[in-house]
Amino acid sequence: MYQGIPASRGIGIGSICVIAEHELKYDAAKVQDVESEQKRFQDAIEKFKQETSEMAEDIRKRIGPKEAEILEGHLVMISDPSMSGEMGKMIATGQCAEASVEAVCDMFYGMFSKMDDDMMRQRASDIADIKVSLLKILLGIEDVDISSVAPGTVLVAKDLTPSMTSQIRKENVAGIITEVGGKTSHSAILARALEIPAVLSVPDITTLVKDKDTAIVDGTEGNVYINPDGDVLSQYIIKREEFIKKQAELKNFLGKETVTADGINLELFCNIGTPKDAKKAVECDGEGIGLFRSEFLFMDNNHMPSEEEQFAAYKEAAETLGGKAVIIRTLDIGGDKDIPYLNMKKEENPFLGYRAVRYCLGNRDSYKIQLRAIVRASAFGKVKIMVPLVTCVEEIREVKALVSEIKKELDAEGISYDKDIEVGCMIETASASLIADLLAKESDFFSIGTNDLTQYTMSVDRGNADVAYLYSTFQPSVLRSIKHIIECGRNAGIPVGMCGEAAADPLMIPLLISFGLTEFSVNPVLVLTARCIISKWSKAEADALAQKVMNLDTEKEIVDLLKAEAKE
Repeated sequence: MYQGIPASRGIGIGSICVIAEHELKYDAAKVQDVESEQKRFQDAIEKFKQETSEMAEDIRKRIGPKEAEILEGHLVMISDPSMSGEMGKMIATGQCAEASVEAVCDMFYGMFSKMDDDMMRQRASDIADIKVSLLKILLGIEDVDISSVAPGTVLVAKDLTPSMTSQIRKENVAGIITEVGGKTSHSAILARALEIPAVLSVPDITTLVKDKDTAIVDGTEGNVYINPDGDVLSQYIIKREEFIKKQAELKNFLGKETVTADGINLELFCNIGTPKDAKKAVECDGEGIGLFRSEFLFMDNNHMPSEEEQFAAYKEAAETLGGKAVIIRTLDIGGDKDIPYLNMKKEENPFLGYRAVRYCLGNRDSYKIQLRAIVRASAFGKVKIMVPLVTCVEEIREVKALVSEIKKELDAEGISYDKDIEVGCMIETASASLIADLLAKESDFFSIGTNDLTQYTMSVDRGNADVAYLYSTFQPSVLRSIKHIIECGRNAGIPVGMCGEAAADPLMIPLLISFGLTEFSVNPVLVLTARCIISKWSKAEADALAQKVMNLDTEKEIVDLLKAEAKE
């Protein structure tokens, strides 16, 4: 058995097809005819755009608009002057087109791959895909035709890029195994959209298997079996049937309220990054938006988005949700997220530096532009403002003062808005947890960001493989922190939600029910799964389990107990 990252749930059993990588070798000698080389480069760009547009349209028809946006994002990137323009400049100095493409893409890849945020690191994968696609066009190399594989095929590759994955026909592919990638990679997103079991980051898998080997892909646990014996194969055939049955049962939760086994109503919201994502949230039966990551409006631009540009985006999301809550997190920049046109200074330790609300309050003019756009959008739906990385009471007070100032301005201008727009804290630092009782007096709501809360509580850089074993929301210190935050919110009479990955974790859900969490915010595709799990737990059962958990000493003991008592 081989172990990898479970990226798309389900059991796949089939015959392996190994997708070999092409060698992208070229002569990097200086070119003599720069004008001719520029034309060759532009022709490659145009071909790339045409092929990518066709693939995006195919994905839009077969899978959905959300998934098509992945490849549409590639078109946006290559059209950005900071990318294609830099490549052209290098060619003008005598560099060949291949070397120029590789150098510029490698520069951007290095920038994005160092970021801690999973979604930002995914940009690095996009850049790598663009580079390979352009080099193949320049070198005249044809891609492997994945669309023609036989039914029951398990694809094995070093990496399945979005452009490769776009060729997959769901009816033919039983599973996917790769050597690289994670749960948030675009290949994982597309695999989940196609409902194909996938296990990623299995070391050296392309060299360990050969075509026609039989493979079992357990996309739920992250296990891969090659040429399994009869007993293992029989067990997994049964598991596959059980999984298919459970997935069919999830459809029973479509259009239903989110309620525990003993009738306690909860709210199940979605995390999004763009206004278009709001449509996906509605399609997946989300009851609101618990986290709108506004930084993507800034990162997808080569200039500071104007008030009108931001207003249009927030308004679109509010209208799409039709009166349901839309919680917009104000600009969370710095740390692992760099925006070149903001010219942020380099720091020794950016995660503990000038980022998020600290940066925003230090740049009030631009912050006011964003806050004005959000407040104006509140006239079109139930919009709320969430402040990231709060560490002291002064910060939330300063933001509220700015909002009050904006309200007066809008009143004077005769512009409508929600007079009672709520301002809340994202609780994601040890400091905020320790003073949660004080912050609750200043806030209309809390939202717990477990990704950073875990990182800061455990003093762990989750991007550092050497200490990654400590990065777990099930650490006793993190669970105590979460419980304390929720208690402080409840004592102050404000709602407490969670927008970190833990909100969708089947093992964490009963604990959150017991602690008193009122709002779960998850990836749109996990809405029905989370609703199903919530429906299986009564408050009394969750309390009994939580009492056992909170008396344990180690993360392993806690996880083992939760797995033993899980209801899936």
